[in-house]
Amino acid sequence: MKNLILINHKNYESRIAIIENDQPVELHIERKSERRMVGNIYKGEVVRVLPGMQAAFVDIGLERAAFLYVSDILPEGLLQSVEQKWCDEEENANSEECEEHRFTKKASIEKLIREKDKILVQVVKDPISTKGARLTTHITLPGRFVVFMPTIDHIGVSHKIEDQKERDRLKGILMKHRPINTGFIARTNAEGEKDTNIIADMEMLVELWNNILRKYEKSKDRECIHYDFSLPLKIMRDYCNDSVNSIIVDDRRLFEEIKEFTHLFMPNMSRRIRLYEQKEPLFEAFGIENTISRLMARKVWLRSGGYIVIDQAEVFTVIDVNTGKYVGKRNLEETITRTNLEAASEIAYQVRLRNIGGIIIIDFIDMAKPSNREKVFKKLEAELKRDRVKTTISQISELGLIEMTRKRTSDSVTRLITEPCSYCDGRGFIKSKDTVAFEILRGIEVAANESHNDVIKVRANPQIVEYIYQENKGTIEDIEKNYKKGIVIEPVAEYHLEQFEVES
Repeated sequence: MKNLILINHKNYESRIAIIENDQPVELHIERKSERRMVGNIYKGEVVRVLPGMQAAFVDIGLERAAFLYVSDILPEGLLQSVEQKWCDEEENANSEECEEHRFTKKASIEKLIREKDKILVQVVKDPISTKGARLTTHITLPGRFVVFMPTIDHIGVSHKIEDQKERDRLKGILMKHRPINTGFIARTNAEGEKDTNIIADMEMLVELWNNILRKYEKSKDRECIHYDFSLPLKIMRDYCNDSVNSIIVDDRRLFEEIKEFTHLFMPNMSRRIRLYEQKEPLFEAFGIENTISRLMARKVWLRSGGYIVIDQAEVFTVIDVNTGKYVGKRNLEETITRTNLEAASEIAYQVRLRNIGGIIIIDFIDMAKPSNREKVFKKLEAELKRDRVKTTISQISELGLIEMTRKRTSDSVTRLITEPCSYCDGRGFIKSKDTVAFEILRGIEVAANESHNDVIKVRANPQIVEYIYQENKGTIEDIEKNYKKGIVIEPVAEYHLEQFEVES
């Protein structure tokens, strides 16, 4: 079983597949025209303060103003004195080792910032759909072994490092070498690392921060003063560890760039980087193209014959579990429980693979026994622990429903590679031929009743015209007879299936 990082790079797009135990578990896509902004730092201008929402809109030079909550604001002059309540330190998909933090004492946003104020902010969520980017003033600068928090007085260690002796060692290093009133968190990669390497990482990030402050003083308003790494280098920084067997890159220039990056920051990984030079495209050779194609399917079949249906809406995602072809061998309760257990594994996998974020509602098949509901809940909980992104789940209800949330900082993979259907306008359906045909017939009768002309002319899509003459020819003849009018139906190839015109 191999753990790989596959990097397919073109000048217009980078695609990266994370392979665990020979199975693709994550897909990351960054296009030149839509490069992610998470981690970028801007000199923004407050354009509107919303006391009712305790939030503000900040112009950072994008098409839409970005959003800043009061809990993500550190007032100038009080950056180090604000008491913070932090959640457990842990890794997530954005390389931040801490979950969102909140003020322990409520503050009124209008007392912290005003319109036209200049403010140093960092993007924590890319613009999604119609929403602008999400900002924070709690700057975090992730390195290879640590995350630097220049505005927060806090020391932490990733919860994935469980050995207490090692935790104490890392805390000691951070405490001794941090600048006063700043914060550091030791990342999972810091476990067992030499003191000198960790200190060098800290010093590099401190110098980066000082450089950002110098740029802030000199920069224009609404300007980006620090760009985070490109996607391939972010992945190298955040995903590379001793469990990765190989990093395979299919672009020579990027290969050389990654080699140089690893030489500077992770020399032990340099020998694991390979340049792919085969004629067959990298993603084709490893079956990733087929995986991407399957991501657009709503229905995912389970090995037992059951299936799940995934529907992503604007506000939340609904996942429905069905027994399908699976009929079991003993009794209904056992069949349902087996299907739900298999579905729990597949749901955790699909959520991670598709990068589905936000609110997720899972409709498992109803189970009569509380013990079976608990078994399915525990299975889902265990499978989700493999995910780097923070998830929280509620207990399964008597109706088999589970509510869960998954931290969302960008669009899902499906939304990145698709767009709403131009034919159905994103609805996922159009009117049936019956419905359109009957609308036309009703329109003809209205026109025949009101018009003094001898002929009623109709224009419609060729498929609708054919359907009318096949299924409703008798009705057309009856209207002609009753109203003593001629009816001419003309097919127009350019018309949408729902489009028609009735002229009298």
